[in-house]
Amino acid sequence: MNLTNDNLFNEAKKYIPGGVNSPVRSFNSVGGRPFFTKKAEGAFLYDIENKQYIDYICSWGANIIGHANPYVVEKVTAALKNGFSYGTPTELEVELAKTIVSIMPNIEKVRLVSSGTEATMSAIRLARGYTGKKYIIKFNGCYHGHSDNLLVKAGSGLATFSNPSSSGVSFGSVEDTIVLEYNSIEDLQATFDKYHDDIACIIMEPFAGNMNLVRPSAEFLTQIQDLCKIHKTLLICDEVMTGFRVALGGAQQLLGLTPDITAIGKVVGGGMPLAAFGGKAEIMDYLSPNGSVYQAGTLSGNPIAVTSGLATLELIQKTGFYEAINNISSQLTTGLQGIADDYSIPFCTDFVGGMFGFYFSDKLPENLKEVKFANEERFNKFFHMMLDAGVYFAPSMYEAGFVCIAHSNKIIEQTLGAAKKVFAKL
Repeated sequence: MNLTNDNLFNEAKKYIPGGVNSPVRSFNSVGGRPFFTKKAEGAFLYDIENKQYIDYICSWGANIIGHANPYVVEKVTAALKNGFSYGTPTELEVELAKTIVSIMPNIEKVRLVSSGTEATMSAIRLARGYTGKKYIIKFNGCYHGHSDNLLVKAGSGLATFSNPSSSGVSFGSVEDTIVLEYNSIEDLQATFDKYHDDIACIIMEPFAGNMNLVRPSAEFLTQIQDLCKIHKTLLICDEVMTGFRVALGGAQQLLGLTPDITAIGKVVGGGMPLAAFGGKAEIMDYLSPNGSVYQAGTLSGNPIAVTSGLATLELIQKTGFYEAINNISSQLTTGLQGIADDYSIPFCTDFVGGMFGFYFSDKLPENLKEVKFANEERFNKFFHMMLDAGVYFAPSMYEAGFVCIAHSNKIIEQTLGAAKKVFAKL
């Protein structure tokens, strides 16, 4: 049988719910059916029909050095010969922990885990255990993994309790989670006025990336840090997406944030299933076996994933790496904006480091409500026409995009050439 994306998707749906192992891959948001990747190299994906795509998802931000980087492949191949998993401590874990602590400005101790969901879930448990408080605050449109107390949507009024956003999540699981509007100073103040000193933590994406790219205002960040200090509430920065991507020291380095706990993922594993959470030593020592907050994982600190992470972090510390990444993002977003302007299409773009966003809208949004004002129908048409031209952007208006160091000037120009033809048709 001649294998095609269509027949493989039909086959997948017989054995995998929706035919995919993570929902956004299904293309439900944009319509149509996904392609199935056979291999990846540099800035390109190749599907089972041997079509080439310029990749602006980069494994949802993980592959900042490009797919199948030869240096990382060499290191991982050598590590494979020593075994896949030991269930014991390794020297590699210590080396990666030391590297993370040396790079991230507010991490003194770190615990390795296998996914971003694990990292944020554990960080919240730790915050509650350390403070002895119960309420947590998150922001509408920010995604922190699929643990029960974070799969929530906003209540009906200001500072009301949240409702589950997924079947199978009980009201009891989310009754202590408060969802506020991103960038809303008023919501924050009202919540602290109401719940005072019983808020264990605020968890936030310092640059939101799961409602597309949305920046925090300076006033919003100042108020968060001031309120946390006054009320002895811990600040958790979810840098699973932004860590090592927007800057070497993450978003907290760029924004001058001093979180108590930081969750990191994606880049830290170089595309392997690896994540971590870390923070002040005093807080981290509340974790078992030192303290009473339990957290464990059979594959935590997996030697193959750690090897990939170490090799990746070595490469991104080379002089000029982040200057190059910023230039790539700037070239892409400036080019797209210029083309849209030429055709008088409402459009706006933004980027920070190797992370970018664009909207079919007159102005950059400041929260999820404003993201929803963008023209989703036009985005979906743009997505499919670019995909047909061999350019793969995120299959949802509500996802940020990513570049890697392998996106050369030639590749960006090729992308913009395709975009010019698509905007002309739009």
